[in-house]
Amino acid sequence: MASVKKRPNGKWRARYRDPEGSEHSRHFDRRVDAERWLDSVRGDLARGTYVDPDAGRCSFGDYAQQWLGIQVHRPSTAAKLDSDLRNHVLPFLGHRPIGAIRHSEIQAWVKNRSEVLAPATVEVIYRYLASLFRAAVSDRVIPVSPCSQIRLPKKAVRQVSPLPTEHVKALIDAMPDRYRALAVLAAGAGLRQGEAFGLRVPAVDFLRRSIAVEQQLVCVTGRPPFLAAPKTAASCRTVPAPRVVIDALAQHLTAYPPCEDSLVFTAHDGGPIRRNRFGEIWAATVSRAGLPKGTHFHDLRHYYASLLIRHGESVKVVQARLGHASAQETLDTYGHLWPDSDARTRAAVDKELGALEPAEGSDTGLAEL
Repeated sequence: MASVKKRPNGKWRARYRDPEGSEHSRHFDRRVDAERWLDSVRGDLARGTYVDPDAGRCSFGDYAQQWLGIQVHRPSTAAKLDSDLRNHVLPFLGHRPIGAIRHSEIQAWVKNRSEVLAPATVEVIYRYLASLFRAAVSDRVIPVSPCSQIRLPKKAVRQVSPLPTEHVKALIDAMPDRYRALAVLAAGAGLRQGEAFGLRVPAVDFLRRSIAVEQQLVCVTGRPPFLAAPKTAASCRTVPAPRVVIDALAQHLTAYPPCEDSLVFTAHDGGPIRRNRFGEIWAATVSRAGLPKGTHFHDLRHYYASLLIRHGESVKVVQARLGHASAQETLDTYGHLWPDSDARTRAAVDKELGALEPAEGSDTGLAEL
């Protein structure tokens, strides 16, 4: 039900009831403006695009908590998202009514965070922020998202530069005995850190020399480490294990028998390896090996990928070994490491056509160039 009536003060009041039965009204100086407004509301109701004008008054912080509580993420992703919202978004937008947040405020937030965070980090947080506002539009909390045509900082293109073999050997030699095989595994089979920490004895086939990557060890603040599915569905894979890896694992298990949950690698207390503690061990190892500060454990995985490429493996094989979701991901990361094909192209054509003789009496025309 909708109506337009003149008030004693000369204003025109337009009012209507929403689908929930709640009454809404606005006052106008002219009757024609009141009727236009009602027509607009009727149109939104008919199109199914109606948004309760009171819905956008809830704070961004309250809606963000509701949104966060229903997202389906891996535990580590959920913890990271919660941390990013608390530290980088809520302090700026949390108190604001979600319906009052403007495009310019989002752009200002991007600029502010770009001064303290890496461009890639800003982009990741912004993508989640944009997803949150899209959900608010779908929930009919706001009519449109302010995350439209936002300019993000440009990411510097940093090509992977694999460690040379002598550096990898130096790292392996510098590792404490308990973790030496861990470095051999990463460099010789390309497992991610969490996959290596979560490797169980039954996943290692010593006879067929293969490793089944079926889970990873997840470390989330506030709870003990636990085993979960790998990063993506493509991360579940079987990796051929070279002799050097199999021998290192066999020697490791002889020296350090597995714990109750059959984890191959454990901390000194016999429990799962915690990332923060291992980070300290790794930093000390890098220092002992004489390598630059900032050399990461993940660099061993890059080294493994570079070995496969150097020895002629295809993009699809490298993708499968690393557990990438797509060949494009593999090319985006390691495409520059594949040998340049220009010389091979010239050689292939010259091999087949290089013996061609010019037609009798013909002029190649090179003299005119």
